[in-house]
Amino acid sequence: MTDILNTQTATATVEAPGGASGPARALVDQLDRRRLEVSPSLDRGRRRQFGQFMTPAPVARAMAQMFGAYPSHVRLLDAGAGMGSLTAAFVESAVSAAVPPRSLDITAFEIDPVLAAVLEVTLAGCAELCAAAGIAFSSRIIRADYVQSAADACGSHPAYTCAILNPPYGKISSRSETRRALDDLGVAASNLYAAFVAVALTQLAPGGEIVAITPRSFCNGPMHKGYRAFLLETAALDALHLYDSRSAVFGDDGVLQEVVVMKLRKSGEQGQVLLSSDTVSARALPMSEIVDAADPQQVIRFPLGTGNAARRVTGLPCTLADLGLQVSTGRVMEYRARSHLRQEGEAGSVPLIYPQHLRDGAVHWPIEGFRKSNALADDDDTQALVMPAGVYVLAKRITAKEEARRVQASLYSGGRVAFENHLNVFHADGGGLSQVLARGLTLFLNSGEVNAYIRTVSGSTQINASDLRHLRYPSTRHLVALGQGTVEVADIV
Repeated sequence: MTDILNTQTATATVEAPGGASGPARALVDQLDRRRLEVSPSLDRGRRRQFGQFMTPAPVARAMAQMFGAYPSHVRLLDAGAGMGSLTAAFVESAVSAAVPPRSLDITAFEIDPVLAAVLEVTLAGCAELCAAAGIAFSSRIIRADYVQSAADACGSHPAYTCAILNPPYGKISSRSETRRALDDLGVAASNLYAAFVAVALTQLAPGGEIVAITPRSFCNGPMHKGYRAFLLETAALDALHLYDSRSAVFGDDGVLQEVVVMKLRKSGEQGQVLLSSDTVSARALPMSEIVDAADPQQVIRFPLGTGNAARRVTGLPCTLADLGLQVSTGRVMEYRARSHLRQEGEAGSVPLIYPQHLRDGAVHWPIEGFRKSNALADDDDTQALVMPAGVYVLAKRITAKEEARRVQASLYSGGRVAFENHLNVFHADGGGLSQVLARGLTLFLNSGEVNAYIRTVSGSTQINASDLRHLRYPSTRHLVALGQGTVEVADIV
């Protein structure tokens, strides 16, 4: 049930002497101090349930300054408003603008009563700032689930001109009320942050702008393909800002997450995209450099400081299918195969290869004193888990962006073998590759050019099989030449 906590209205015609930037900055800075006090005191279980990670003042200000010229009458949506840091930063920017709006109406959703109480105070401060600047102000706090409220409204919501969001994080259960509400709205989203942004886009007026900070994970991978398609069909992508450090934004909350701020303009004509990061200055790029029009996955890329290497990889001639190869995750899930795990050398077992066995382009097996198992029983119950003798290329599924290489490939050559699920396995219809082709493929995957490309598309610690299927490859002839040592990667990429 929707619970409107308070409604504030303030109208003033008095000019603010010297502008309102000083008091406005004081409000945002005060909120940031309060954030550092309140955040550790919140119930951890409740924070996990609601996906609460509050926005630091510098990030909130940067987001607020991404909006274009204000319309005369601003209707602002802040869904999942928390204490109101983003709203306060938006008001700070608006009252200090060369051409401020004439009126500002704010709708803030916040379901947590502790944060909603602070949000009330924040909006009161915003009302004072607008009054001092001669801006008509009104606001309301809606203490209800944002997605469910949108579904209940059945399209009768106001058409917002602006939206600023730090939405909650977390997956959506297939049996949850949120999933049913999204189905009613016709919105496809697997995660709360995607749901909030998608629903907010449906509530924007044509030409309205949304600035949102979310994990980068939506930019690639099949899980978010529908969400990406919805964003790019519904709005023009105006700007992307990547926070390179995984602790740069929500480190105070113990969150290691690569995050991105994006600005979208509803029903707008797509122009150039302003791309930046906390280490690379902003530059305008054609949309074709961000999303390849021929890419059915519509992966959103971040070509930051990669030179031409990443672009050259996208121009390679082959897919894995063209090469007659496939890549799959390792078949052995440890928790399911626990009763079949063995020590190395036991009769009736095969080597079980984990990511820890991969080093310097080769497989080092067994590992003495390995806390996991080095082998798997080879019997009737495990036949589906064991691969035939041959040559395979293995790549780790989990690598950190701080590592020198995101794709870390090694070559396995030997008898019947099992691969653990945290490995990607290159094979030919379930069997091995030729030795020279496998060697060339390993060298290619470990190259600086592939590393540069993967960093433009991967925003998580996972390099999944789908990422490697999406990669472009040299021809078989060139991979064999690489394996023979007659050419270098730079000669063919």
